[in-house]
Amino acid sequence: MVIQTGDSCKWTNDSQRLLLEYFDAIHNSPSQIYQFALPFSPPSWLHKCYSPWLSLEVKVIKGLPAEWGACSRTVLLGSHPQTLSYWNGTIAVGSWDGAIFIFDVITGKQTAILSGHTSWVRSVAFSSDGRSLVSGGDDATVKLWDMQTGGVIKIFHGHAGWIYSVSISADCSMVSGSSGNTIYLWDIQTEKCLWTIKQQNTVCHVGFSSINPQHIISISDKNVWQWDVNGHQIPPTYDGTYIAFSPDYTHFALCNENIVTVQKSDPRTTVAEFHVANGETRHCCFSPDGKLVAAAVDNTVYVWDITSPDPHLIETFVGHTKYISSLVFSSPSSLISVSWDKSVKFWQIGISLTDKVVTNSQSTLPSSTPIRSVSLQARAGIVISSSADEVKIWDISTGLCKASFETPLTGDQSWMKRDAKLIDGRLIFIWCTHKKINIWDIEKGECLETLTAFEEGKLSGCYGLRISGDGSKIFLHDAKCIKAWSMWKWELVGEVKVEFDWGNYMDSLCMENSRVWIHLKRSSVQEGWDFGIPGSSPVPLDPSTGRPHLDFIGSTSKWAEGPCWIKDTFTGKNVFQLSGRYAKPNDVQWDGQYLVAGYESGEVLILDFHDMNSK
Repeated sequence: MVIQTGDSCKWTNDSQRLLLEYFDAIHNSPSQIYQFALPFSPPSWLHKCYSPWLSLEVKVIKGLPAEWGACSRTVLLGSHPQTLSYWNGTIAVGSWDGAIFIFDVITGKQTAILSGHTSWVRSVAFSSDGRSLVSGGDDATVKLWDMQTGGVIKIFHGHAGWIYSVSISADCSMVSGSSGNTIYLWDIQTEKCLWTIKQQNTVCHVGFSSINPQHIISISDKNVWQWDVNGHQIPPTYDGTYIAFSPDYTHFALCNENIVTVQKSDPRTTVAEFHVANGETRHCCFSPDGKLVAAAVDNTVYVWDITSPDPHLIETFVGHTKYISSLVFSSPSSLISVSWDKSVKFWQIGISLTDKVVTNSQSTLPSSTPIRSVSLQARAGIVISSSADEVKIWDISTGLCKASFETPLTGDQSWMKRDAKLIDGRLIFIWCTHKKINIWDIEKGECLETLTAFEEGKLSGCYGLRISGDGSKIFLHDAKCIKAWSMWKWELVGEVKVEFDWGNYMDSLCMENSRVWIHLKRSSVQEGWDFGIPGSSPVPLDPSTGRPHLDFIGSTSKWAEGPCWIKDTFTGKNVFQLSGRYAKPNDVQWDGQYLVAGYESGEVLILDFHDMNSK
């Protein structure tokens, strides 16, 4: 898909991007164009044109993108995708639950699900005419599918381990490689194995050579091997963990740790060598016109131009939050990637000359470091977010960062529970390690106190750690109870036992002053207590009156995939939808007017529901 330019195309371009970006929400409910798509779209021509006529109930304070980004579409899956194949406007995605999802490239809409594998599908590949699809997985079977009916045509047995890679040729041959250190060449018509090759380690990739269809390429032991159709090895052997060929077979690209090398096939000469600073390249591909090479490095995609006298990097796509397992070009200017963050992303090459995520300090993606906690202090006009290495203070009125501080967390402490709050002019940061709660003055960089949170020999585990809304207490939720300590005296001032359930968690949406709520996952019940009554044990709260009128997506669905809703707890109606990159927050807080959420991508979203509550 090509994005047009010029003033006369503003309406077309903005409308196209709006529909692609918010396809799921609009498809499910056309009214979401006004309730969700336009309010969350960048301040583009379309947004500015319609904003004066929209009766918006929610104001986006922070989270509105500066402009349309390179990612035009994100599709969320219910399981982890592992592999990707493309043919003429259709993509197939294999996932770890055994399903193969079929998508339309233009809209990103799912058109079919192929079911038959009983476990992880690690590789899929279309036939040259697109009529068939071959797949292999952890159930040690290779399956051939009819793409018109969605049914299995044939099943091939023989491998003793997980099948990591499959490929199909135009002359009805098929090759597969497995964790059993074997390569099988199959005759599709007879369903017979023509030959088997044993290697010393797992065969992580196999395919028919684009240079010579009678040759087979395999990757094992971080080496690229070549074989003829009789199973005889053909020299030379290349160093690398992945290989890709250009469409005209004149070039190939090799991934080897943090280097991508592009070489001519004949004679074998190096055209370009690209280095990446962090991570290891595990997958690469050529554009259909052979001008570009893309590589996946951890959760980032790099695109290089290899046709200029000085081959160079032209795109850096940041947006996935976990390891990218596969990517493919669908056109010279479009790229598709799948990741362990359970998403498929569609990227547009050439949307901008620079990466907004990296170069724009006001971008809605200030970093890729996941947000682990958010603290809403509306009276002070601020929101505080914390990630593994930073605590940031955001201005509610502008959505801009007012200050940033380093955290004392190191190494494996990045995932631990934490919270931060401005109390009497001091920025207090707390986190839980092993059996201790650590309290820091983050601006001064000094430890104020260390509290013993768990008793020796007792069942423990920190499921929630919060500073109370009034800043007077520290709450900890472990496997058996909720405990409260006074902030400055560091004394245990209250404790209530809770039902043991690994899914329990403190409901940060409903923390107010010294009141705290907990969600019991197994029984889907919320219970609350007031720890702020002097001389009294924590007092149970009435669920029907103690919780806010509006609730953010419901505590039980906070971890769910796909679009999420803000719900009116009195009427039970969904009143506002969040989807796309805002569908799954790590942490949220809500005070009846403002809602703040932190995400794995490093984004912070702030919404103002003042107009909705005044109705």
